[in-house]
Amino acid sequence: MSQGSPSPVSVRKADAGDVPLIAALIAMGAPAGGPDREAALVEGRHPAYAAAFAVVDASPTNHLFVAERDGQVVGTYQLSTLPGIAQRGRIRGKIESVHVDPAIRSSGVGAVMMAHAVETAKALGVGLLELSSDKRRTAAHRFYERLGFARSHEGFKMVLD
Repeated sequence: MSQGSPSPVSVRKADAGDVPLIAALIAMGAPAGGPDREAALVEGRHPAYAAAFAVVDASPTNHLFVAERDGQVVGTYQLSTLPGIAQRGRIRGKIESVHVDPAIRSSGVGAVMMAHAVETAKALGVGLLELSSDKRRTAAHRFYERLGFARSHEGFKMVLD
C-alpha cells in the first residue's frame, strides 16, 4: 500500500458494544447536519438505542453491520429480508440506515459496505434488493446509481409515533 492511502475497510456483524457508535453515525449523518461527534456519542448512549439493538439482533430477518478501518467503526447499515407473494415469492432485501462518518465520506467505505450488502443478500436468498434515501441527499443518489441501483419507485412514509 502506498503512503497516504487509506487503510482497508472490513465489515462485520454489529454487537451491543457498537451501539453508541452506530447511533452517533446516524446522528452525524442527518441531512440537515447532525451534532458534533461528542454530542452524538452522548446521545448514542441513550437506553432506547440498546433496546432497539436487542430487537434487531434477535430478529432472524434483520442484520446490522458496521464497517471498520484501523479498528474504528466508520460506517453502518442494516439489511432486512422481506418474504412475500409478489414476483412468485421473490425475497426482497431492504438496505436501511446507511451511514458513513462524514469526515471520511468518498473514501470507499460506502462502496465496501454496499458490496458486502449485495453479497450478504445473495447468500440469504434475496432476489431483489431495495434501498431508500432522503431526497435531499443527491450525492448519495449518484453513489447508489453508480453501484447499479435504479430509481424505479417513489417512496412514501407515515410517522405513527
